[in-house]
Amino acid sequence: LHSHTLPDSAFIGPVQLIFLGSVRLLWELETQSTMSEHAAIDEGFYSRQLYVLGHDAMQMMAAARVLIAGLGGLGVEIAKNVVLSGVGVVTVQDEEHTRWTDLSSQFFLKESHLGQNRATCSVQELSALNPHVRVTAHTGPLDEDLLKKFEVVVLTDSSLDDQMRFGDFCHSHQIKFIVADTRGLCGQLFCDFGERFEVLDQTEEMPASAMIQAVSQGNPGRVDCTDDQPHGFPNGTKVSFSDVHGMTELNSIDPVEITVLSPQSFSICDTSAFSEYKRGGLVTEVKQPCKTISETLLDYSLLQTTDYGKIARIETLHLAFQALHIFVKTKQRLPHIWSQVSEHPRILQPVNFAEQCLEQLDEDAVRNLSYTAQGDLAPINAFIGGLAAQEVIKACSRKFIPLQQWLCFDALECLPQGKSEFADSSFSTGTRYAGQIAVFGPAFQEKLQRQKYLLVGAGAIGCELLKNFALIGLGSGEGHITVTDMDFIERSNLNRQFLFRSQDIGKPKSEVAARAVREMNPQMKITAHLNRMDPDSEEVYGYDFFEDLDGVAAALDNVEARVYLDGRCIQHQKPLLEGGTQGTKGSTLVVVPLLTESYGPATSNSNDAIPLCTLKNFPHHIKHTLQWARDQFEGLFKQTPENVNLFLRDLQFVDQTLGRGDAEALHVLGAVSDSLEGMTSGGQSPANFEDCVRWARCKWESLYNNDICQLLHCFPPNQVTPTGLQFWTGSKRCPHPLTFDPNNVTHMGYVVAAANLYGQIYGIPGTRDVNYIRGILETVSVPPFTPNSSLRIHLTDAEMQDNENEKSRLEELKGKLASPSLRSSAMRMYPIDFEKDDDRNFHMDYIVAASNLRAENYDIPAADHLQSKGIVGRIIPAIATTTAAVAGLMCVELYKLIMGQRDISSYRTASINLAVQYLVMSQPCLPPHFKVRCNGGVLRQCRSGFSFGYGQKCCSCIKGCCDDRGSCDFRCRTGVPDMSSPLCTKNLVLPQLAMNLVSQHVCAYCQIFHTYVFYNLLAKAQHCPVSDCIHTDIISPRGLMLCWVGSFS
Repeated sequence: LHSHTLPDSAFIGPVQLIFLGSVRLLWELETQSTMSEHAAIDEGFYSRQLYVLGHDAMQMMAAARVLIAGLGGLGVEIAKNVVLSGVGVVTVQDEEHTRWTDLSSQFFLKESHLGQNRATCSVQELSALNPHVRVTAHTGPLDEDLLKKFEVVVLTDSSLDDQMRFGDFCHSHQIKFIVADTRGLCGQLFCDFGERFEVLDQTEEMPASAMIQAVSQGNPGRVDCTDDQPHGFPNGTKVSFSDVHGMTELNSIDPVEITVLSPQSFSICDTSAFSEYKRGGLVTEVKQPCKTISETLLDYSLLQTTDYGKIARIETLHLAFQALHIFVKTKQRLPHIWSQVSEHPRILQPVNFAEQCLEQLDEDAVRNLSYTAQGDLAPINAFIGGLAAQEVIKACSRKFIPLQQWLCFDALECLPQGKSEFADSSFSTGTRYAGQIAVFGPAFQEKLQRQKYLLVGAGAIGCELLKNFALIGLGSGEGHITVTDMDFIERSNLNRQFLFRSQDIGKPKSEVAARAVREMNPQMKITAHLNRMDPDSEEVYGYDFFEDLDGVAAALDNVEARVYLDGRCIQHQKPLLEGGTQGTKGSTLVVVPLLTESYGPATSNSNDAIPLCTLKNFPHHIKHTLQWARDQFEGLFKQTPENVNLFLRDLQFVDQTLGRGDAEALHVLGAVSDSLEGMTSGGQSPANFEDCVRWARCKWESLYNNDICQLLHCFPPNQVTPTGLQFWTGSKRCPHPLTFDPNNVTHMGYVVAAANLYGQIYGIPGTRDVNYIRGILETVSVPPFTPNSSLRIHLTDAEMQDNENEKSRLEELKGKLASPSLRSSAMRMYPIDFEKDDDRNFHMDYIVAASNLRAENYDIPAADHLQSKGIVGRIIPAIATTTAAVAGLMCVELYKLIMGQRDISSYRTASINLAVQYLVMSQPCLPPHFKVRCNGGVLRQCRSGFSFGYGQKCCSCIKGCCDDRGSCDFRCRTGVPDMSSPLCTKNLVLPQLAMNLVSQHVCAYCQIFHTYVFYNLLAKAQHCPVSDCIHTDIISPRGLMLCWVGSFS
């Protein structure tokens, strides 16, 4: 029992103590029981996050209580992410009052809050983020009694003494303890989850699994997996076995550690005494629980870095933070900024005392930290705040590996090489950008406010970027921000797109986001568009628009849009900031014209394509059965009704269908004929809902019993290939037929969903009354099945295409469908468009049941409703923590772009995975070089875009021309693309050649040498005087029309 739960009293006797303690204990047990049994997760609100964490983790979070101490910029960033994630109770503690410097990064504070308590001013906005979270404010001091009330405690902007005192207390009371701190361009994170903390799920990934090909009898035993893909297990992984035939001992042994032998094989324990392996089996990674280690300040093995090019700097900064704490404790203030340097050597003294622990001391890093310690930067807070909030989620849910234990981050490369611009700068705290000016100076702040940027996308990353733009003042002076997004707000967006509220559902994202950031910073100048960024919008985002920009930020959710926007930025030589997330994973990319490589062209990936023969006859993964179920849905409830409606209104439908090949025509016309003919006449058109139930029951029998029996008739379980190998082995799992059971939930689930959907396409109302449907099933007579010995089962896609013609059946269908009475008496049908997000429409009910029944046929582990929805809907998992971290890193690179840095070593691309604290920053790659050749001689080497000297002559076809992405996707003569090149290639290359003269040009069409002249950009179109060679084309959004050929003069 916690003493703080008892009422204040001068004396409490033993009887009263026992009574009060018992009441408290009973209340807690009842509360926990109620929460575990009845607390429902709002799947509509948490839809994307559920695919990251799962129901069990979300339930644990809903019962957790978290204290966040310090509500400055970093504290509110952590609180925002934690509240969005769905922790049950969040208390924010802060004794400080709002100052001007807080407005640099505390996005819930306004100028009207100056002088008021930061926690009190922010609690209402935090509460509005998530209706399922109770947010309270505590304005008193921190003490042990307060800490006892929480499972997780987070300290921000705290002293080293408080960190150590409260850290020891939390460790001894099994309270998970997190410290987050930012100073200027540097940040720290520390976690101590105690000695008993146990992780239930280590990573975001589903456990890896592989199909077994063979297992040897030996010591150690060797396991060979199917060669269609590597098993993917790291060395030392523990695995379990299931569904192994023959060597069944493997199915019951404890998880065994493996030694990887090759991408397709590994060794395990002694199997010499086991039975002989026959066939089948699945090997699955087993995720083991882990524990954190004790805290220590000087153990560098516990210090994680985000940049392996800064190891010496990170170790120095780890000590420098401690020295900074000592300085603040002694001086009762932070060090002064750049213009006052006399104090900084004193800050080094504590570091020098511990210098013996370091191989190398980076004194510049210590000085830069102390110079900028008064700074408060929103991007740094966003990154560290995202990481810290993810650690809170780990502590509450016991999902994912916690940080072990220190992490240090810096972005000191943002600072200019020379400090002269700061030397004479004056620092005023009476501005909302004071925290940023303390780091970069007033001149840089003015430059920020003059920027003109385009943001494409106002979703999760877009909201976070706009928040950061408002806090740093991007475009808030003479500049401007344009944001475009064609989407509208949905309820599922509210969990991670924090600028939106429930009252905004149905409104345009860009407009609501623009309004929100204007309220955050009234100085913001921002315009919202509802346009898609694609070739159709080039009239809006043309040459004049791009030429007026200073840069572009991409917050997109698909590769095609990224590639297109990247091409436009290359064309106009504008820097591009790009970021993306998938669950706890994220990445960022900065593209600097003429300095770094670009995003690049889209690469086709056919690895996800599932062969048709696998879907039809040989599934071995749940994604195969789900895709099969999805195809069944489309064929039964969408394509067939659409074909029926086409037949009714188009007299040429039958002839057009026959022209698509006999196999497809037989399938389509057969389905149309059956759908138009009543059940009493042998067709499948229902007269009432009872007929729909009968159809669903017979369809169940056909799919899960008859078809499987036919397959086994063609290929019995003991089938041997001509080479003597077992047919049913490896990825070919031997199926077994199912027997319908009306008491089986999945069996009945299929019938209920299928019957209701079948009724919908005929306009017949249905019901969810299972007992009523079960009563109808008792009257259904299922025809017996007889195998067809002449039926051929296709083993490959090529065999499926080589189908035998069934001319007689087609002629029969053609005659039946030609009947005027059939067409005149038929009624139109109602095709169904698949919608995964409406749980009342039976769509996902059908998909889940159909998929899991087929999985049962093939002994494939089933997937629940949430997993199935994620796979079928190709839903990208998302969580607010990763989004905040990625947006923060993007804005760190924005600082460098606006600073005008031209050293590629200053820039960073990032790849992160917050589930395992995988954080890697690396230098961007240089753009590919290309050469332009003429008559065997190199004219010029270029790095990004084409460039020719004035008057350069080229008399023959130039070969080997590539754009700055390294591709050769266009034909080029004399350094310019020919007229058959795509418009995007012309836009990419030709603007680089403006005002240059290339004589003796070879016409791309008539192969005649002519003079090629670029006219002034603003000149009107010029036509070639040669009558037999007038070829003009608009090649640039500049509105320039070029003459492709000219006279020899």
